[in-house]
Amino acid sequence: MSERVAGAPVVAFLRMIKVEHSIFALPFAMVGMLYAAGGFPGWRVFLLILVAMVSARSAAMAFNRLVDHQLDALNPRTRRRELVTGAITRRKAWAFFGASVALFLSAAALLNPLAFALAPVALVVLLGYSYTKRFTSLCHLFVGLSLGIAPVGAWVAVRGTLDPAPFWWLVAVTFWTAGFDILYALQDEEFDRTHGVHSLVVRLGRARAILVSRAFHTITVVALAVAGREVGAGIPYLLGVFFVLGLLMVEQSLVSPSDLSRIDAAFFAVNGWVSVGFLLFALADVAV
Repeated sequence: MSERVAGAPVVAFLRMIKVEHSIFALPFAMVGMLYAAGGFPGWRVFLLILVAMVSARSAAMAFNRLVDHQLDALNPRTRRRELVTGAITRRKAWAFFGASVALFLSAAALLNPLAFALAPVALVVLLGYSYTKRFTSLCHLFVGLSLGIAPVGAWVAVRGTLDPAPFWWLVAVTFWTAGFDILYALQDEEFDRTHGVHSLVVRLGRARAILVSRAFHTITVVALAVAGREVGAGIPYLLGVFFVLGLLMVEQSLVSPSDLSRIDAAFFAVNGWVSVGFLLFALADVAV
């Protein structure tokens, strides 16, 4: 019983930041790292990238929960989140946020000067997206951008230069995330309309929002293919692009305007395989 109580705060913080959702951006950061280094960059760089990515995402999620505290309390889907229930106090959440930012900046400083110089820009993107749904229906693209910068950040961490090639991964991840974020927003349509929260679902309606999601995922596949050409990737990478295409087709087939019952499967299960699976194909390509 005492062990359960002792571990409870840790579990609450892990739930607050949805640690399992790290599976979305982190593998693409690893893809950027692998191609920037032409293989494994060494344990020091790898671990610093890992620390930077995890701490940046933790800061972004904590900030998002703090900004959305009142909305989360009103939404039946989110009213059991840790800040709403009191499992984590706002004071502790702010402290966690501050520690995460400090850890991120420290990791960036230890990587190279350019990584440290760009770290505040990354924070602006990561923290700014939390406000976008209050004024624009294109908020999904800002959510996507907050994940899309991951492979670029990993590339900079390895090379210390800002090159054109990884920006195609930025485009791919941005539109991939925006596409599945639109699908996720389908379940909050009524709440968002009532409380003035912006989304493409609210603006366009379910059917047309789903069409936009499909268009975004088409852009994702094209951008992945172009990124592969830019870095000189081979057949395994190309197979990875087709793998992603197949999974995104499955994801889109799971959701329709009249049936939202499989959103969780479309959101987490399928997208988890998109990122992890693509990383495995990239690993095979770099190894070859």
